[in-house]
Parts: sequence; structure tokens; C-alpha cells
Amino acid sequence: MSFVTPDPFTTRPEIDGTFGVVASTHWIATAVGMGVLERGGNAFDAGVATAFVLQVVEPHLNGPGGDVPVILHDVRVGRPQVVCGQGPAPQAATIGHLRDHLGLDLVPGTGLLAPCVPGTFDAYMLILRDHGTWRLADVLEAAIGYARDGFPLVERVSATIATVEGLFREHWPSSAATYLRDGGVPAPGTLFTNPVLAETYARIVREAAGGTREQEIERARRIWSQGFVAEAIDAFCKAEPVMDVTGTPHRGLLTGADMAAWQASVEDPIGYEYGRYTVLKAGPWTQGMATLQQLALLKGFALDGLDPAGPDVIHLQVECAKLAFADRDTFYGDPAFVAVPVETLLSDAYNAERRRLVGETASLEQRPGTIPGFGKALEARVSEGARTAVGSSGAGEPTVGRLAATVPPDDARSGVVRGDTVHFDIIDRHGNMITATPSGGWLQSSPVIPALGFCLGTRAQMFVLDESHPAALAPGKRPRSTLSPTMALRDGQPYLAWGSPGGDQQDQWIPQFFLRHVHAGMNLQAAIDAPAWHTEHFPSSFWPRTARPGVVVVENRITPATVAELRRRGHIVEVGADWSEGRLTAASRDGRRLRAAANPRGMQGYAAGR
Repeated sequence: MSFVTPDPFTTRPEIDGTFGVVASTHWIATAVGMGVLERGGNAFDAGVATAFVLQVVEPHLNGPGGDVPVILHDVRVGRPQVVCGQGPAPQAATIGHLRDHLGLDLVPGTGLLAPCVPGTFDAYMLILRDHGTWRLADVLEAAIGYARDGFPLVERVSATIATVEGLFREHWPSSAATYLRDGGVPAPGTLFTNPVLAETYARIVREAAGGTREQEIERARRIWSQGFVAEAIDAFCKAEPVMDVTGTPHRGLLTGADMAAWQASVEDPIGYEYGRYTVLKAGPWTQGMATLQQLALLKGFALDGLDPAGPDVIHLQVECAKLAFADRDTFYGDPAFVAVPVETLLSDAYNAERRRLVGETASLEQRPGTIPGFGKALEARVSEGARTAVGSSGAGEPTVGRLAATVPPDDARSGVVRGDTVHFDIIDRHGNMITATPSGGWLQSSPVIPALGFCLGTRAQMFVLDESHPAALAPGKRPRSTLSPTMALRDGQPYLAWGSPGGDQQDQWIPQFFLRHVHAGMNLQAAIDAPAWHTEHFPSSFWPRTARPGVVVVENRITPATVAELRRRGHIVEVGADWSEGRLTAASRDGRRLRAAANPRGMQGYAAGR
């Protein structure tokens, strides 16, 4: 490492201690997680409590009806594990029904055709049972309290509600009853409550009470998947049709039988060796392997000594991202349903061949690899304009695109909004680590279920309505999710946990952070603060699944000279606000030393520790 950042300033200090660290996308959730550690809980108790609070305080970014992949390292187990909290498609969700019967070419991005089985609750219960020490009531106490007594709305929650106010009033009255209770959009800073959600979780605690800790947790899992929660979801999906982005109301497909048939599962992560590091990701039912493919390409270039925000690094990373995401859209899918050539995609020979495609100028083509017997290229729908999104606070937490105020009125009425995600990383004094990226069930995804106080997710929009594609929709199949937590070993020891909200941008910002830390020697906070970028070259995972070939969006803190050089190399560069790219949090362990950092963008993420 020869490059040292010339500016030692960071927006916050890198947290440094020995007792425990918590980093998340909302300061309240971070405080709750740290409080659990202070009261004797371990990283997994803190993670579950943090996750439930994030559902309450960031309802525009995640909810109980959503999904989550988790990577954890339990020192008692001795190896990292992936917990799959990604529920599958309902049994009634078939290509024949959506494409042939309903005449759709895409799974809608809102409404009741796109929900999968909600996966977060069961995943958190599995983690609490197998790795935690606290009882159910204790980990849910803070979430119930904030939902019942109120929490201050960040500005982007208000903006998101404002974007879909017309939709709520005209078509989704149960959402209007929850989010427009006082007759209008709640102002930023309002102490907002969701008493129905509070009662849902309180009822689960009451009905599950009694016996051992493990018995309570198992009873709660059954209450969720077979009791009053599943019954309410089943009844709501069978009720009146619901308006979605197609402009036509549709009934839901998810049933109580779908809920009862699924449980969260545990699997091994996929790893890639990068120098002294082993970077770990969930399987190809997520896009996480796109980070590993980028590293496999980038390790053939001399990155030490390069300015991490200079034109050479940006050009190389963007061009390698284009190749990795082209493979994502060609080969990735649920490995329980389709063979994914993981070993080939990460092999030296394959990446040496692919690396030759990285030239001096920007590619404007979609160029997936060819592996005989595997995959099918995804047709790119080229967008005529900038992507739109509903974000969160400040510069926004949207998947990508313009702020809510600029969404065309017709789009806003039909619910053309994209939710995003939250993230947390926690390490305790014992060396236990957890990193998770919960998402889905956003307030703008589908109507609130009146009996429960939350809505279902829309992850099925990431399926393809083409039977021959690896990501094809099928009953019981997991969608190819964008959710992508990351863990890395250093010299064989668990070292770093990190991740980011951001849809397709997650596995662009995640490798950027890692490369700054590894090659530029930046500490965790400096690597998060550094100017960032993303490309919109490949098809979005979200409805309407469009691509913007050659487009690179950079923060205004990227120098004019770098922007000019990127344009000279053929990139279509769009310059955003100074602090508009990246939503990262991170935590690391080096012996007894624990460190953490969080994104300053949006003014709500925070890290804590001692």
C-alpha cells in the first residue's frame, strides 16, 4: 500500500473499543443494539433487537412482510454461516398465471401479485434460538415500545408517504388509515406511532409465553406461520383486488398454506480469496456473488498506489461491474431449482478471459460470459430517462434515481416507487459477528393489512417470466434478490462485516469500500466517507427493469478533471449531489480491538461502541 489519503478528516470518528460495536442505518436501532450488549446480550440478541426496531423506525425501507439474508460468525460454531430469510414464491405464483392468464410481461413492482412468503420473522427467531441468549419478550421490547409510544419521523419517510398519498387515498385505504391518520402527510420530526403493529408483536409475545426460552421461540414461529398472522395475511390476499403498477387491481396469491410450508434455513457462504482476505457472500439466490466476480476481475490490475477516487480506479471498477452484473443477469438463480456455475464464474481461467474485455474506453454493450449448458442472457430494456425512486432522508436512500418530489404524478398515483433497504453490523466482546441487510415490506409496496399494521413485500418482481431463464418465476422458488451482506476473513480469522442498502448499487458500493480499505489503507469511516459512484448500465432488478447503457452516476465531490477524463473514455457521466452515493455501515475485529463506522449521508445512520 503506497497511497495514503491526503485528507485525514472524517465526518465521524471511527469507533474503536474492546467491549462491543454496533453500526446501523438508523441511530435509534444502533442505540437499541448497543443497549442489548450493555445489558449482557450477545451480538445475536443485539442483532435481532436491532432488526425489529429498524422495521418500526424505517418503514419506507423495510418491514415485517419483507426478507433478509444474514451472515453470522458464532465463536461456538467456529465458522461463518448464512441464514436465509428470503421467502419463496407462493404456490399460485406461476408464469402461466401472470404471463398467459393476466397478460403481464413483468411481475408488478407493487400490489399483491409480487409478495413472497415473508422471511424476516422466522429468520430472526432461528438466529435467536440457535445463537442468542435472550427471551422473545426482551428482544421485541424496544420495537413494541417505539411502535406504541412513537418515534421521530425522518424526512424521507414523510417524503415517501407524500409521494404515494394519492394512491393511499384512492386505492389503499388501509395504508391511508395508518400513514395519513391525522388527515395529511405527517411532517418530519412527528412522533409517529403504529399501534396495530405494536399489538401484533405484543400478541405474539403473549401467546408464545411459557416454558423455556427455546419453547417460546418455537411457539412464536408457529404463531407467525400458522396462527393469527398467517390467517390475517391469507384473508387479506383473498379479499378485494388491489391496485398495482399495471393500473389494474389484482388479488393476492400468497396463502396461509404458503406461510406454513416455509422456514428459514442455514447454508454455507460462498467465498473468494483476495490476497490475505476471504470475502464471503450468500449464494446465487442473491446478487452477492457479483462482488466476488468484480474482485476476481480486479485482482488482475495493479490497484495499489492509485487514487481511489481517480479516473483509473473508477473506470476499472465500472467496467468490471458491467461484466459481473451481465453474468448476474445471465446465470444467477435459486440453486435449489437451477444449476449455477459458481466455480467457473470465480475461476482464474474464466476471469482471465473476461478481463481482456476491459479496455481503455467504456463499453456500451451488455456482455455476459458464455458457459456451455448454463444460463440465458436477459434482454435489456433501454430507458429513455433517469430512473425514479422514493428515498429516505437527506440525499435519499432510494434504490436509485430522483427524489420523490420529481416522480411524475401519474407514476405516483399508480405506485411507481422503489423501496430500499436497511443494514446493520454488530460484533461483541466474545468475537461473535452478525451482518444483515433486511428489506421489503416497504410502506409503499402494498396496502397495510389492517389486522396486522404492516404490508407485504414485492420481492417477486425480481423473477423473470421466461421458463428457460435461471431466475424464472416458479412456485416455492427464491427470487434472485439484490440483498447482499458481506463478511471477510483476514488471514483466516473473521475480520470485517459490512454492507449497504441500495438495490443494484449494493454490490457496487460494497467492493468500492473494500478496495479503499485494502488498497488505500483507509479506516472504516474514511472508506465510507470517500466519494462514490455507481453505474446504471445493466437492467434494474426492480420494475420496470430498464437499463441505461454507459451511464455512470458520481458524487459532485469527484473532481471535474476526473469527470472529464471519464467522459473522454466514453462514459456517460451524470453528476449528483456531494453526499448522494453509498449507504454503507461496517464493523471489524482485529484481536480484541473492535471498530465500526456508519454512513453520514442522509443524517440517520450511526455507529456506537466502546
